[in-house]
Amino acid sequence: MRKLKMTPRRLSKKQNGSARTWLIAGTLLLCLCTVIFLRIGNWLVQEDELQKCRAVVVLTGGMPYRALQAAEIYKAGWAPEVWLTRPAEPKESMDKLGVPFDGEEELSKRVLLKQGVPEKAIRILSPAIVNTADEMNVIADALQNGKGAAAIVVTSKAHTRRVHALWNKLEAGRAKVVVRAVATDSFDASHWWRSTSDALDVVREVLGLFNVWAGLPLKPAK
Repeated sequence: MRKLKMTPRRLSKKQNGSARTWLIAGTLLLCLCTVIFLRIGNWLVQEDELQKCRAVVVLTGGMPYRALQAAEIYKAGWAPEVWLTRPAEPKESMDKLGVPFDGEEELSKRVLLKQGVPEKAIRILSPAIVNTADEMNVIADALQNGKGAAAIVVTSKAHTRRVHALWNKLEAGRAKVVVRAVATDSFDASHWWRSTSDALDVVREVLGLFNVWAGLPLKPAK
């Protein structure tokens, strides 16, 4: 029986050119993804220069560090008042269970008092909020109801860009905010992938930003 001689198939010049194009495109895409991966933590941190404002506002979360940072800003003379937003949870659920719970805003108020902020300078905003978008709304309402349409907003480092994005989308026409991060925040923007908490912060904030850019189609669960 005659054996068939197999000869290697040669690619045409067109096929070779196409393969090189895909290789170059793949390499460039990999480089771009690597740069984004390495720099996204720093990109999420977007702070403003401090300036005189009507109030410094403590966003919910990050206890007690956001309240501590707000107390420092207040004592440095950047604002005559400290405002606290009031989260609906877990207080509402605890009340239904008949379990006493003062609420995060009351605990933050105690931190401020401990740090030397006078009680008359502390204000708890209403209504209760569910998410950061709600916080932007109550802050804008409070600023419009008095003199001085600017506030210093204190939050965590990774959260600063999303606060900017939400404010610009929802309330930029009504007032102004100066966004500041907690100075002692442990978020490692340059090496965020080394820590589970930092990685979760990045994922949450990136997804949150996509939601803002898409027009906030995702709403908090009820």
